[in-house]
Amino acid sequence: MKKSFVLLVIVAVFSMFIFGGCAGSSPESKKVVVAQQYGLGYAPIMVIQEKKLIEKYYEGAEVEWVQLGSGGAIREAMAAGTVDIGSMGVPPFLISWDKELGFRVISALCRMPLGLQTYHEEIETLGDITPDMKIALPSPGSIQHILLSMACEKQLGDPTALDDQIIAMTHPDGANALINKIEIDAHYTSPPYIFMELETEGIHQVLDAEEDCFEGPFTFLVTISTEKFKESNPELFTAVADALDEAIVWINENPDEASELLAEGMDMEKDEVYKQLTWTGVEFSKNPEGMLEFLDFMKESGYVAKTTDDVSELIWDNLDYKEAN
Repeated sequence: MKKSFVLLVIVAVFSMFIFGGCAGSSPESKKVVVAQQYGLGYAPIMVIQEKKLIEKYYEGAEVEWVQLGSGGAIREAMAAGTVDIGSMGVPPFLISWDKELGFRVISALCRMPLGLQTYHEEIETLGDITPDMKIALPSPGSIQHILLSMACEKQLGDPTALDDQIIAMTHPDGANALINKIEIDAHYTSPPYIFMELETEGIHQVLDAEEDCFEGPFTFLVTISTEKFKESNPELFTAVADALDEAIVWINENPDEASELLAEGMDMEKDEVYKQLTWTGVEFSKNPEGMLEFLDFMKESGYVAKTTDDVSELIWDNLDYKEAN
């Protein structure tokens, strides 16, 4: 685990050099640096990029796009001032809120199936995982990690029971390792990688996030902004929020066109993208769900130091409080 945290710090510092060390947060700047990760959940962000929606809502906007392997890496890049807007799972965002970094949610992105898969026939529950086995997920503190911890508390009586067996891997690397039965024994992931794994002979699911971990629907990904960017560039911030709204609505109303647009960027066939966009449990929405439940669990389990019962402390004022429940 300590090695994983050190690796994330190295990635974040390295990103400062890659991205120029300064995001577009100076007064009246038309530049915005947007970071995303890998997977179907980032479809609205990909649509914004391909359709140039930020530029549509803010004439002359200069948008720089970057891709990192985990929410933790994006969070650290935002803290370092090299990224203005980032998308990540709810728990990595909540860690930033706990650290009082000045980030809040502009929009939720989606709800999606998440789960833990393995190729070991003998593993049916977490209790079947032996101490020598390794579990891949994006990073400590990721939504996959917190969901695994929720299941550990339920099945093993200790939310940290498997923490020492976690290996930090990007979703593509984790899926490749699991399918080829190398390096790891199980992988906690999200679409499209979860679909690839479940469609591979010999791989089965150990945990379904909504049934075995969270026990109900929850927002998977959110898009957040730094306070500095929002205050320094209010019109550009609004353009990002409007772009997110349009992208989410467009995907929901035009899944066939969206599949065609996303196919090349995801290196997949259009029909396969369409199948995944319309898969049961895949929903795109700007309205956050379950953030307070995640926060309470993380506080009780020691992953954060504070909590709140007021969603408005977690979201920017472009989101209606009544919508965020």
